[in-house]
Amino acid sequence: MAAAERLICASSALLEGGPGVRFEVVEKGRSTPAPAFVIRWRGRVYGYINRCGHIPVELDWRHGEFFDFSRQYLICATHGALYHPATGVCLGGRCEGRGLRPWPVFERQGHVYCEEI
Repeated sequence: MAAAERLICASSALLEGGPGVRFEVVEKGRSTPAPAFVIRWRGRVYGYINRCGHIPVELDWRHGEFFDFSRQYLICATHGALYHPATGVCLGGRCEGRGLRPWPVFERQGHVYCEEI
């Protein structure tokens, strides 16, 4: 059975290293929605659950702002942990090796979609 897909935004809403778009997903085995986000990095879109690997807080320091000032890393606004935008791997900070949880997103015909899993 194919996974269901849901429209998140127009592709034009995601600028390279710019603000992300927030959306909600229902994680497998849970009944309440979880915050998630999608960003554009090096021409591709990447989606993650909006939850720091260190403590369960949302990353963005302002609604949709996930990148640090250099626009090279995703950053946790609470304690400054840095994550690689393409992998979600923790690169430094208090995440103790725990990265971001990816969420499947893709781009097609000028729109960004997420998979419902």
